[in-house]
Amino acid sequence: MTDVLRKESFVLPDGVIYLDGNSLGPMPVGVPARVADVMNEEWAQLLVRGWNKAGWMAAPSAVGNAVGHLIGAPEGTVVMGDTLSIKVYQALAAGVKMRPDRRVILSDTGNFPSDLYMAEGLVGLLGQGYSLRTVAPEDVAEAISDDVAVVMLTQVDYRTGRMHDMQALTAKAHAAGAVMLWDLAHSAGAVPVDLVACNCEFAVGCTYKYLNGGPGAPAFIYVRADLADLAEPALSGWLGHRAPFDFDPSYDPGRGIERMRVGTPPVIQMAALQEAMKLWKDVDMDKLRAASVALQEQFIAEVEAQVPQLELASPRDARMRGSQVSFRFSQGYAAMQALIDRGVIGDFRAPDIMRFGFTPLYLDAGDVSNAVAVIKDVMENRLWDDPAYQTRGAVT
Repeated sequence: MTDVLRKESFVLPDGVIYLDGNSLGPMPVGVPARVADVMNEEWAQLLVRGWNKAGWMAAPSAVGNAVGHLIGAPEGTVVMGDTLSIKVYQALAAGVKMRPDRRVILSDTGNFPSDLYMAEGLVGLLGQGYSLRTVAPEDVAEAISDDVAVVMLTQVDYRTGRMHDMQALTAKAHAAGAVMLWDLAHSAGAVPVDLVACNCEFAVGCTYKYLNGGPGAPAFIYVRADLADLAEPALSGWLGHRAPFDFDPSYDPGRGIERMRVGTPPVIQMAALQEAMKLWKDVDMDKLRAASVALQEQFIAEVEAQVPQLELASPRDARMRGSQVSFRFSQGYAAMQALIDRGVIGDFRAPDIMRFGFTPLYLDAGDVSNAVAVIKDVMENRLWDDPAYQTRGAVT
């Protein structure tokens, strides 16, 4: 674990054990200075010249290559910008257009709601008999039939951490003639991913979780290299144009992955992410995965031995689990608020999931044991049964 542990690289409040990096990663220590430099030296001094002189316009591709390195994507196949929901829509619409004789988008009931909402919106816009079909996660493989245009799945289930087999399901989709779209929101920076080996057409993901890009950090989209000049972006934005500053009245798609750009890049957020990505240059994802599994296995063993009130909701087999562990408890929201008040930060997902993320870059075995001791205290002494913990906040 010492091969990947680098607590000194993050800003972590004293007295806090942070088990929610799967929702929002902590801030890398270099980010404040980098953001200040963008504001004080670039924006303030260069003004509009910053687009050229400070590399603002090129950043989505440069940062895309850094993210691509982590997910097994060749240079020039990943670009940053917009939000994950936008990127889902772009990839899904492009995939549907690649199979004009098919009318079904297949997903699973464990997929993140926003992905499903985007699919519902696209289906409603297209009409013409298009539909979204959802099945239980374990039934996806059998549900891939010859009427499916696109299979859209999130590799790691946001509630339970259950992990799909990317390569096997992609092969199954291709055998049925379908396009494959993977959401890597809970995968990038958490588990080893090899998009070239997977051979999927599209992948998308966010960067504010395990990649520590900060709240509102830009999303990414991957298009397989052989399709980069063929995929048709449904959102034909100005910066996806071949020559934005020619100001042509009609859209002419840019070259390769550049056509998947839409709006103006968020320069300050992009700079924060670019700084955060420096942490990943020498991280061995296989070693990180091994360290994550070790922490998870320790956590499960200690919780089950000391806190019988909680029921494991994540797969017991670590090979089927991402980088999080979830437990069920009927009063999960209140219990999580009690934990947060005592310095152990996880989160809650309805209806009864207490969710804990494991990031070996800043967590170690001592943190796990200390967290379990707090969980035991909260549960044994019913500290969650306090009116102060019953009212839900806007974010859970």
